[in-house]
Amino acid sequence: MVINVVTKEQIESLFSGSEVEVMTLWDKTTVMSVKLPNGFVIVESSSCVDPTNYDEKIGYEICLQRVFNKLWELEGYKLQSELKGGEH
Repeated sequence: MVINVVTKEQIESLFSGSEVEVMTLWDKTTVMSVKLPNGFVIVESSSCVDPTNYDEKIGYEICLQRVFNKLWELEGYKLQSELKGGEH
C-alpha cells in the first residue's frame, strides 16, 4: 500500500543522498546542480545586479530552498501517479 503523504524526512533523505555542486559565476551568480540518486539533475540559480552586493552564502540558501521546493513538487507528482495507478 502506498502512503499518501510526502514527508520532510523523505525530501531531506533524497537531498542528502544526492551529489551537489555549487559555483559562483561572474562574481554575482550562484549556480547549484543536484544529481539525484536516480541520475535526474536539478539546476537552480540566484543572482544579484551588482557584484558588490553578492553574498555566496545567501545565493546558496536561495538555491537550496528552490531545490527543496522542486523536490517536493517532483515527489508529489510521483506519489500522485502511484496513487492513481499511472492514470493521466
